[in-house]
Amino acid sequence: MGIPMPETAKFYLSEHPTIMNFQWSPAHAWGSTWSFLFATIAAYIAAASSLHLLLLLIRGRHPLPLGPFPALHSLAVAVASAAIFAGMILCAEAEIRDTRWFWRRTRTATPIHWLLCFPVGTRPSGRVFFWSYAFYLSRFLHLCRTFLTILRRRKLTFFQLFNQSILLVMSFLWLEFSQSFQVLAILSTTLLYAIIYGYRFWTEVGLPGASFQLVGSCQLAMLGCHVACHFGVLFLHLLGGGCNGIGAWVFNSVLNAAILLLFLKFYVARRSRKREEKENSSSSRSRRSERIEKKGS
Repeated sequence: MGIPMPETAKFYLSEHPTIMNFQWSPAHAWGSTWSFLFATIAAYIAAASSLHLLLLLIRGRHPLPLGPFPALHSLAVAVASAAIFAGMILCAEAEIRDTRWFWRRTRTATPIHWLLCFPVGTRPSGRVFFWSYAFYLSRFLHLCRTFLTILRRRKLTFFQLFNQSILLVMSFLWLEFSQSFQVLAILSTTLLYAIIYGYRFWTEVGLPGASFQLVGSCQLAMLGCHVACHFGVLFLHLLGGGCNGIGAWVFNSVLNAAILLLFLKFYVARRSRKREEKENSSSSRSRRSERIEKKGS
């Protein structure tokens, strides 16, 4: 049974000739060369670092008013992520339907097998890789958040630069080597981004936020799911006849582990800092109450 959706939306998300005939190559896809990737990351790090230092020299640590730009950026990322999620899930369904007959030759047994482990020899062309390319392009929109954070909070951390740069590299590798597992990774990541950036837009326009750490909790859940899926890819590669792009997958697994460790360190430190602030606030209120009682007596 197909996913219920208007036929016009299905056409533009999965059956359009641009999507069907997509090819990942320098002649057909902007930004598909190694030189472009490395130049972009170098320029991003240099520009972010320079802006951070410049603002510290000029205006200290006072934030700049940015008006509606943070909210508009969050809305743009949320909409783009939702579109990529919808397009990818429709195209994955179509690919499974259209290529199932070929699975017997590649030892691909089930749809989940295909989602985790592309058959050896898979080339980066067609519907699924069009949306993988759209995800790669969306990473450039995410880079803008670093500059908004610098302008608003005067903060630039190694984790920000490392995380954004590595995610750009990973999305490039997915296309360059037709890496296995990318469909599930893109679906889970874009769903997460649609929720997180939709929530950020909600709060940035002045609406009430959640009473718990929604963003951090969602990111931690996604990283945990990715770790579990990586074990599935390894199992299928060793016992199922091999997965395409396994070399890139190994490299991505190392990068994912580094991101997970940095995120856990950042998450724990942030929770500890907030707990200390809460305790300090409580103790200061208690001391104030004691002074008031002493004056009253």
